[in-house]
Amino acid sequence: MSVELPFAPVDAVIRRNADGLRVSADAAEELARRIQDHGASLAVTAATEATTDGRKTLMPSDFGIEQVPEKDGLELPVAPVDRIARLDINDDYRVAMDARVALASLLETYADETAAAAATLARHADRRTIKAADVETYFELEQYY
Repeated sequence: MSVELPFAPVDAVIRRNADGLRVSADAAEELARRIQDHGASLAVTAATEATTDGRKTLMPSDFGIEQVPEKDGLELPVAPVDRIARLDINDDYRVAMDARVALASLLETYADETAAAAATLARHADRRTIKAADVETYFELEQYY
């Protein structure tokens, strides 16, 4: 499966949580893949909510967001997030612009939490570089965080 999200903004999210640690390219790639999977899953749930309300357009409330943040304040770009939202839902659905921004905000929060945990794991392993293995380990241990 190809990853829709560019790695550079994901790398920036990891770096802002790295507190001086280096970040491997593999870590950014792994986190981008995880973000994509999570975003597609959230969109499927949102599509179910929209269908329940008799709509074919996904709205921010379908993602559980009432107050949509400013698009300019996000690191993750909205266009790839829109493509992620459409990965596992029927082509009949539309995604409102503010729903795209809401999803990008949710995914950025998800990325921040994961990156902070991966940085903790790298420090615990006495390394100065966050690796893909740290991201993977976080998801294995996520229930304990």
